[in-house]
Amino acid sequence: MIAALIALAIIAVGTGAVSIPPLDVLQAVRGMGEEGVVSIVQNLRLPRVILAALIGAALGMSGGALQGTLRNGLAEPYLLGVSGGAAVGAVIAFGTGAISNGVIAISAFAGATAAVMLALLVARAAGSGGRGDPRTLLMAGVVIGAFANAVIMIALANAPPNTIRGALWWMMGSVADTSWPGVGWLAAYVILGGAALIYWAREIDILALGEESAAALGVDVESAARRIYLLSALLAAATVAAAGLIGFVGLIVPHIVRAAGIRHHRPLLLASALVGATLVTGADLVARTVRPPGELPLGAVTAILGVPFFLAQLRRIA
Repeated sequence: MIAALIALAIIAVGTGAVSIPPLDVLQAVRGMGEEGVVSIVQNLRLPRVILAALIGAALGMSGGALQGTLRNGLAEPYLLGVSGGAAVGAVIAFGTGAISNGVIAISAFAGATAAVMLALLVARAAGSGGRGDPRTLLMAGVVIGAFANAVIMIALANAPPNTIRGALWWMMGSVADTSWPGVGWLAAYVILGGAALIYWAREIDILALGEESAAALGVDVESAARRIYLLSALLAAATVAAAGLIGFVGLIVPHIVRAAGIRHHRPLLLASALVGATLVTGADLVARTVRPPGELPLGAVTAILGVPFFLAQLRRIA
């Protein structure tokens, strides 16, 4: 998978209005070759590809952690309303004039945390009796996501047309306006949040056995679950702050990894990061090449892949 990711990244960097051969891409990454090619690679395409890979890694790990903790194969940040809550936090930050990537990411994290906790409260109030009922939890996530969309619409109701157009494009997900500072901010969140999830992956293994079994093994179920929720929300919120709403990656990726025979969550999270990075890098390549010279929203491409997959998984559970 590492080899596939590297190969796909080289292809993605070399593909565009100006095609660049793979060997020239490798030279340009090192600052060698024609000045124009080096500028295209280092300033335009390389940061975009790296950002897409980081987004896929973050969403893959977040989805894997949520599915294991909730014992729910349909759990993922987008469907649980986490991404919608993060979008609300980011829009509020934009509305108050925030331009710092760090401030926007923190606001998105606050919104994502509120969304996941609210979804769990709604599911419990509906009588699910815990965190394991996929249908109740999914309905709660849909409700939270719809509420988040309503809040965003209200926030943008009186905004200038250009602001509304930009916000709508951002809500559909895009890595078109990538910059190296943005890549740096997201990399910091992904490294810290991902490392913490991997460190506590053993707790996810135990939580996946069920609440009673986990408690019998001496795990503080509420504390451990809350910790995983917050870390998963952090990763999802960082991607929303960086590139908008990109759904279904966290749903698809863990299933691909488990299909390869990986069950324990430490290797599962690491593999999910690689598979997610490859998936989003490929989706972004499709988004910007299928209808040149324009490009499709990245979130639309992942949704086209994710919705049939979600329906198939839902049918298996039902």
